[in-house]
Amino acid sequence: MSKLRTAVMVRKTSLKRKQNVEHSPQRKRLCQERIKEESSRIVNVTEIDCHSFKDLTEICSIRARLLSWYDKNKRELPWRRMAVAESDLNKRSYAVWVSEIMLQQTQVATVISYYNKWIQRWPTLQDLAKATLEEVNEMWSGLGYYSRGRRLHEGAQKVLAEFNGEMPKSAEELQKLLPGVGRYTASAIASISFGQVTGVVDGNAVRVLCRMRAIGADSTSTAVTEALWTLANILVDPVRPGDFNQAVMELGAIVCTPKAPLCSECPVQAHCRAYQQVIKEEKAISKRLLGNTMSKLSCTPDIEECGSCSLCLPDKKSWVSSLGVMNFPRKPAKKPPRTERTLTCVVTRKRNTDDTEEYFIIQRPKFGLLAGMWEFPSILMEAELTETKQKHIILDRLAELMGSSVTEANLQHLGEVVHIFSHIHQTYHVYSNSFSDSTVDTVKQEETECPPFRWVTKAEFHQSAVSTAMKKVFRLYGNLCMNEKLFNKGDKQECGFETFGEKRKGRKHKGPKDSGRIQLSMDSFFRPAVKEPL
Repeated sequence: MSKLRTAVMVRKTSLKRKQNVEHSPQRKRLCQERIKEESSRIVNVTEIDCHSFKDLTEICSIRARLLSWYDKNKRELPWRRMAVAESDLNKRSYAVWVSEIMLQQTQVATVISYYNKWIQRWPTLQDLAKATLEEVNEMWSGLGYYSRGRRLHEGAQKVLAEFNGEMPKSAEELQKLLPGVGRYTASAIASISFGQVTGVVDGNAVRVLCRMRAIGADSTSTAVTEALWTLANILVDPVRPGDFNQAVMELGAIVCTPKAPLCSECPVQAHCRAYQQVIKEEKAISKRLLGNTMSKLSCTPDIEECGSCSLCLPDKKSWVSSLGVMNFPRKPAKKPPRTERTLTCVVTRKRNTDDTEEYFIIQRPKFGLLAGMWEFPSILMEAELTETKQKHIILDRLAELMGSSVTEANLQHLGEVVHIFSHIHQTYHVYSNSFSDSTVDTVKQEETECPPFRWVTKAEFHQSAVSTAMKKVFRLYGNLCMNEKLFNKGDKQECGFETFGEKRKGRKHKGPKDSGRIQLSMDSFFRPAVKEPL
């Protein structure tokens, strides 16, 4: 109970200190200085003039409202706790760096367990730098976008080798010096870890800013991207830049969502132009229905009058009433992923010592898709092939890898597995081949065309750096093997019914053996009873 009371007191003291900071003369002075700097910089940028934040009162109100909301509603996440509790700047920035890399294109719920395991194994930059790429890939397995882990590892080694273990302190240096660190990641690390007054623009921030300033042009265009960075840098709180940036992203994640946004719970609703346009439209419709306006009145709300602007919706016809604030932001249609087909073969053998089944996996090249990951022998198909031709290609590849002749006797087609990468719709045609000879291990590694290989057990396979796609292939193989074992257990009954039948044999109460009756249909219950003759 005393620990709980202490935690509550610490939380209250923290909130009180933050409230004092928000209303302090220092913050107001910094706000004014910041606005003067940003205002002088954007005066000549006429493209965003009508979409900018230029009123000091409005900017201070947005900052205060967002920070107050964030303090009360933020999610408790492990990297946020470390950013607050860790006093060592290098450890703090490393923790934020790892979280930001993992969160790229990956949901928070998925990242949490990976992040905790990562930090537990490599709590510092120095620990990560000493790890092997194989260990990093194993830890990253299943998280996707595997180049992220490799670049994080390269970055840690670079910081240790070139900067004596000291992390760059500014967004500009972080982006310039660390591999895989772009503009957003650099700004997030700098503001959260080092307190640099710089805004951030990620997917959530894009949505929040576009709706607040009614920016309806293509949000991926260069003009809109630069405008959003300008807005983010104007709006960022100079006293608590890291918390403010996280508040904007948190708002986009749990309130200002892509679909079904919770506008009624938004702390900056009064400053949202998208919401104001929805209200204007509702009022216009109400007036028209009541006959208080001309019948020709348009239901489309007035878009901000800013002349020829590349940030507004293309035209008033672009407004879709049913979408409301979801009219912003606008994105171009995604290009469909290219379609690929790959032959893959699950090769197995029995270990002599204990008859354990082992699986043959090889390592992919150290560049390109899934670089350095392990997989079952696979061949990309350049065209549609018959099953016979597919088998010939697989046998040739296995003969090349196994260093000996491989027969077609045990080669079986198992089925197909579909996996969607970010830009590839991949279909795996899955085969299996088993070897009775446990000495099959003759790959000639000295030949450059032969990749590294190893035989692994089921447990070792799942601990290896294998992709989610290969795990799907292995799951297909395992399910089919399980079904086959069940099928082969009995000679008389079908797969899945034997175990049930065996259990019935041990029951004491048995029905008559030669009753000759069959299970009645539902119709029989509604027929009138027939009396049998005595």
